[in-house]
Amino acid sequence: MTIRFGLALAILVALTACRKDETVAGYGGAGKVWRLVELDDATYPYDVTLTFPERGLVAGKAPCNRYSAEMDIPYPWFGVGPIRSTHATCPEQAVENAYLGALKTMTLSEVLGDTLILRTDDGREMVFKSTD
Repeated sequence: MTIRFGLALAILVALTACRKDETVAGYGGAGKVWRLVELDDATYPYDVTLTFPERGLVAGKAPCNRYSAEMDIPYPWFGVGPIRSTHATCPEQAVENAYLGALKTMTLSEVLGDTLILRTDDGREMVFKSTD
């Protein structure tokens, strides 16, 4: 009985490890650095990035700090868990807070070649371009 249980557990672990990444990262978002170029139809002048460094994680650089959050919602949905960031302050702190606040509200994603679009149901939109 113990051998069967061990074999079944090993198969289950192997199948889980082979499962395709169903998040936006698995649909063209991974392996790229995405730079925010537009927020709510306005050009975004600050240096802000978004990456998918590993399965289930988003990370990037906001105007003042680096940040990361968990993300495991299947594509085309989008959502991040609590955002963790470093604690530096800078003159653009309000801009950073607004960016991170907007990122937390995004619910849909779309990857179109070198463009990543995040949206909310109420019309907010973030447009990122790949820097690669």
